[in-house]
Amino acid sequence: MRLIFVLVVLLRSSFATVPSSHRRFFTPEGFIKVDPGGPEDIEVTPDNLLSERLSKNTNPVLTGRGLDSRALSIRLVNNFDNSSVKAYITGLDSGGKVFFALHDGKLIYPDARGSRLPVKVTKEVAISLPAKGESLRITLPSFIRSGRIYFSNDDLQFFVVDRDNGNSLVQPSVTNLRDPNANVSWGFVEFTYIGNLLYANISYVDFVGLVLGMTLVAKDGSTQTTAGLEADAVIKICDDLIKQRNLDNHKWTSLCIADTAGKPIRVLSPGNQHDVDPEIFGSYWKSYVDRVWQRYIARDLIIDTQSKAGMVKCRIVDHKLKCDGHERGLPKPDDKDIWGCNSGPFAISENDSIIHTAIVPRLCAGLVRSTLLLDGGFMQPSLGQISYYTVNPTNHYSRIVHSYEVDGRGYAFSYDDVNPDNGEEASGVVSSDNVHLLTIHAGGPLSNYSSHQ
Repeated sequence: MRLIFVLVVLLRSSFATVPSSHRRFFTPEGFIKVDPGGPEDIEVTPDNLLSERLSKNTNPVLTGRGLDSRALSIRLVNNFDNSSVKAYITGLDSGGKVFFALHDGKLIYPDARGSRLPVKVTKEVAISLPAKGESLRITLPSFIRSGRIYFSNDDLQFFVVDRDNGNSLVQPSVTNLRDPNANVSWGFVEFTYIGNLLYANISYVDFVGLVLGMTLVAKDGSTQTTAGLEADAVIKICDDLIKQRNLDNHKWTSLCIADTAGKPIRVLSPGNQHDVDPEIFGSYWKSYVDRVWQRYIARDLIIDTQSKAGMVKCRIVDHKLKCDGHERGLPKPDDKDIWGCNSGPFAISENDSIIHTAIVPRLCAGLVRSTLLLDGGFMQPSLGQISYYTVNPTNHYSRIVHSYEVDGRGYAFSYDDVNPDNGEEASGVVSSDNVHLLTIHAGGPLSNYSSHQ
């Protein structure tokens, strides 16, 4: 099932903010224009903060080699015509310290020097990619947790802040239109490398930005590929969102974020945009949820847990979905719950039962893909990808994003790996405990992966 990359964050302090509701500017197409500001406009939230307790004995520049596992070899490929593409590598080392990795493998540890307000990282941490079609090979440390490799078409700004018990890295925000990086097109690959085991992930759960893809080659010669999106996917997705808005009159174009010149540079997921503006889609899912709740009063909804728990029968009783072996009923989810799949009835805690943790992903996936009222939809999951997003309302962001994935891989919502047992795969993860080389390409899919191994 899902591979979750967790950023360890601390509780917000007095200077932390939630996404602001400042005045918005729109393009004629209905895209939201950015209005980049300065350090005073930074929003510090758990979503853009990488933090950990630090040791006071850290040197500012270290080689970062561990003794218990091999170093990680990566190759960065520029597939853009633009030769000014930059990369930034961040993560936590084995001591829990925030670092940047440089092109020569050395590590730089940003230091807020006790500042309670974000301080710009002034050391040169950008890695300049070579010309189109060329690559740069880098050797990374043998332990990296909560790692990200950012790519951007211009310089990115990072900030560091002292959260009482260590330095925390403030990363670019996709929801803050005033973020200093708001006018830059960027994206990232998430990865963790511990004990020779690598997980790397490309996801569109939160947004679509600068197009990336990757190939992992193991020492036995086997390969895993997540090809990514088409080179001009952001423009195409926004064009399709215009068409969808014209069909149903919902503000789908507000998902498109344009630079100051009016050109789309990223697309926010409905969940992210809903967090900024809860009224953007009105009560989008209400009528569908009402019909689902009505249907399963008189017939069973069967959840295939795809585990030892087997098939679980559910029905609507007293306005809640009651399932066999489940300690509590699930009330109707609202729009926020469905967009994010992690709140309200879809919240999961460490004390929840196996049945609950199996029901939540499958029920939310059925809602997001609008399959619960289709023929055969009484069993979740059972219908294949051809049945997803075929009726309204549905998550048209996910539908459109998937249509531009070269190989169909890459999450477009949190539980995109929920599929019947027929071999369909939506995850954008590659993993191995015997890595030879991880190649990441920026700017569209490579024409021949094998030539870059």
